[in-house]
Amino acid sequence: MKKILVTGGNGQLGSELKVLSKVYSQFEWVFTDYQELDLCDLKNLETSIAEINPQIIINCAAHTAVDKAESEFELSDVLNHQSVAVMAKWSKENNCQLIHVSTDYVFDGTASRALTETAEPNPINVYGVTKLAGEKACLRENPDAIIIRTSWVYSSFGNNFVKTMSRLMQERDSLNVVNDQIGSPTYAADLAQAIMTIITHSHWQAGIYNFSNEGEISWFEFALAIQEIGGFECAISGIPSSDYPTPAKRPQYSLLDKTKIKETFGVVVPEYKESLVRCMELLKG
Repeated sequence: MKKILVTGGNGQLGSELKVLSKVYSQFEWVFTDYQELDLCDLKNLETSIAEINPQIIINCAAHTAVDKAESEFELSDVLNHQSVAVMAKWSKENNCQLIHVSTDYVFDGTASRALTETAEPNPINVYGVTKLAGEKACLRENPDAIIIRTSWVYSSFGNNFVKTMSRLMQERDSLNVVNDQIGSPTYAADLAQAIMTIITHSHWQAGIYNFSNEGEISWFEFALAIQEIGGFECAISGIPSSDYPTPAKRPQYSLLDKTKIKETFGVVVPEYKESLVRCMELLKG
């Protein structure tokens, strides 16, 4: 029985994989968070992974607080880059398959059409810089690894845009939401399923892949969809990013092209609104 190690086991994606693990009982699953596997302890990280001795690693752990990362470069670099290098090195030396999750924030947002895996990265914030460094370290240490870039992740677990908007729309009469950042949301349950489709596929094809739900929308349009599905009364206005300054700059356009992952592994990519409905049903309980 192959053993799968999931880092960041209590995050949005880790929690969705935990749900799926019941369906994929042909694997032995080990879910870790920082209490069980401290990725910041670089000196002992290889030893800690060796004690678990997985045949597959799914690295969902990251420093994802994009604005905080601006003032926490060292922590971001350890979690998003240096620990990835250690995992990749260990997995290569021990014949272990590695799937590492990355982000659309490796791009600068100046594109005008969906980004393929060969598009030139050029991050504009610390989070993106450290995640890109992690990608490079991953492929340098283990060319057999798979990297999945994703965007705008939400889930019924953890903190995210869908849960925040649902709450605010019930607390307030009006909201302003940025309308000039374009991309596509990712329901973490769909990403978890995509990862398991890859793991159970007959061929392992290393490299970088994109995954997000289908659709090209702004955060404002995403908020309108949440309002419509939730039946919330709140008035929502679209505003430019310049009216909502944040410590970290965001890419203006980071829509991901999913052709490669669909053609290579037969991954099914649901339309964003269909997945949003499923998630919000769960949130209603």
